[in-house]
Amino acid sequence: MDEESLNERETRAWVAFQHMRIEINVVLARMLVRDFGLTEADFVILLRLSNTPGHRLRARDMAAALQWERSRLSRQVSRMETRGTVERAPSQGDARGYDVVLTDAGRAAFQAAWPSYVAGIRHCFADVLSPEQLDALTGIARTIDRHFTAEHYPGGLDDPAKVPGAHATPAGLEHYTAEESLESAS
Repeated sequence: MDEESLNERETRAWVAFQHMRIEINVVLARMLVRDFGLTEADFVILLRLSNTPGHRLRARDMAAALQWERSRLSRQVSRMETRGTVERAPSQGDARGYDVVLTDAGRAAFQAAWPSYVAGIRHCFADVLSPEQLDALTGIARTIDRHFTAEHYPGGLDDPAKVPGAHATPAGLEHYTAEESLESAS
C-alpha cells in the first residue's frame, strides 16, 4: 500500500468524518453566538469550569485539557474577564500560575445556553442516528481515544490533558444537565 496516500475506503471515511464534524460544529457555534453571545471558545471554558470542583481550574491544566497553547488560553480568559464570565485567581500552591474561576455571570450564561446546546446536538446528531449507530460511533470514538492516549499521552491518564473533566474532545461534553454539572462541582 502507498504510504503517502489513503485508499478509497480510508478517504471516504476521513472526508465523511471531517464533513460531519465541521457541519455540526458550525451549526452549534452559530447558535451560541446568535442566541447567547457566546463564542465556541467561551462555551468550552464555561462547560469545563462547570464540571470542575469549586468551579475553578489551574490555567495550565485548562490549556492541557483543551489542547490549547497557554497564550491562546490567556487571550481567551482576558476576553472573558472583560465580559465578567470568568476571573483569574491566584493558584494555590503555585505562585507562578493562576486559576480560571467561573463567576456568577459565567454560571448564568452557561445555564442559559446549555439546554439549547443539548437541543442542537440532538437535532444535528443524536436524533439523526439510530441507537445502533450511536453505539457503533461510541465504540469507534473510544477505540481512537485509547490509541490517542497510548500513543500521544504516554503518561496515561495522569497526563495533564487527561485530568478529570478533560476528555479528549475539545467540547469536553459530560453527561450532565447544566444544573447537575454545576451542582456536582459544589
